[in-house]
Amino acid sequence: MMQEYITQAEQDLLHTYNRYGIVFDRGEGVYLYDKAGKKYLDFFSGIAVNALGYHYQDFDEALKEQIDKLLHISNYFYNEPAIQAAGKLKKASSMDRVFFTNSGAEAIEGAVKAARKYAYTRDGHADHEIIAMNHSFHGRTMGALSVTGNPHYREAFEPLIGNIRFADMNDFDSVKKQVTEKTCAILLETLQGEGGIYPAKKKFLEQIKALCEERDILLILDEIQCGMGRTGKMFAWQHYGVKPDIMACAKAIGGGVPVGAFLMTERVAEKSLTAGDHGSTYGGNPFACQAVSKMLDLFEENDIIGHVQEIASYLEEKLDALAAESDVVLARRGLGLMQGLECSVPVGSIISKCLEKGLVLINAGSNILRFVPPLVITKAHVDEMVSILQEALKTA
Repeated sequence: MMQEYITQAEQDLLHTYNRYGIVFDRGEGVYLYDKAGKKYLDFFSGIAVNALGYHYQDFDEALKEQIDKLLHISNYFYNEPAIQAAGKLKKASSMDRVFFTNSGAEAIEGAVKAARKYAYTRDGHADHEIIAMNHSFHGRTMGALSVTGNPHYREAFEPLIGNIRFADMNDFDSVKKQVTEKTCAILLETLQGEGGIYPAKKKFLEQIKALCEERDILLILDEIQCGMGRTGKMFAWQHYGVKPDIMACAKAIGGGVPVGAFLMTERVAEKSLTAGDHGSTYGGNPFACQAVSKMLDLFEENDIIGHVQEIASYLEEKLDALAAESDVVLARRGLGLMQGLECSVPVGSIISKCLEKGLVLINAGSNILRFVPPLVITKAHVDEMVSILQEALKTA
């Protein structure tokens, strides 16, 4: 039965993904089930999206209630879920203004537009530059691709948007070398995801923030994957105390419903996007915003952040032990429940072996195993994951 679905998909869908040969049918808690009924422990969570796992009852009920009220109305009118979600997101992030999008890539697009409009308002010209990081990943739309620091992703689609310069993560001197009189923003992931699970260093962020304040350059932080509690803070920058001028988020803020947002300080809002500068038919959709609103409620009511901090310590301990005993694993790095194991071999076969044994993992580059499980995992789930991974590593 599964093979029939896969065959049909390969005939009908554009082949932009090299998918694994599994058709997932349903989820429950932190487990997935395929069409044949096989059970899998999920340490992938739909690329760090399903923060509360699957069928978290209060979340499901809130979405069902909203379906019975209103799915879409457009931004020509106000809607209650968007107003409530914006207020709660502002409180969680200490930012001042919110624009809801449909995805993380759209959030980056909006953040880039806001930065350039801010500089245009200030200077009256439109040739400003943005500094992004090598090995970064911000999305696959043309604007997001332009600031993604991997030439392989960009080269077939050039020319992209211009005036983008690239520096090295955690190398402040390399950033300074790229600064010119035209620099309007510095953009980075607080914790690089696709680039190999590299957290920003505190001194690096502090130096960039000081440079931005000195030169009236905007600091844009991409918290799309590392935000919404994954690192043990609501947003990863809160570990460092370095607040961005603009922040992009998505993935877990909707718990599986496609929604993103970019947020900014009042200082930026006053001098950047105004009526007619930006828009989105579905952005701020009442159904999507109800998901955001309820996710933020449940995080607070159930102390998800406290749980992440407790479980993350246990996960780090177990991964460190695994690294110490395995000849294949070279190092562990990450924050909270966003962890990576660097391996001495390509990890594709390890991931496939884990899938065979009922564990879903993903890579972050060719030789990094990435761990981004639902934030509601327990120590027993960590133990189950480690047991399966140990067996897979033995034959790597």
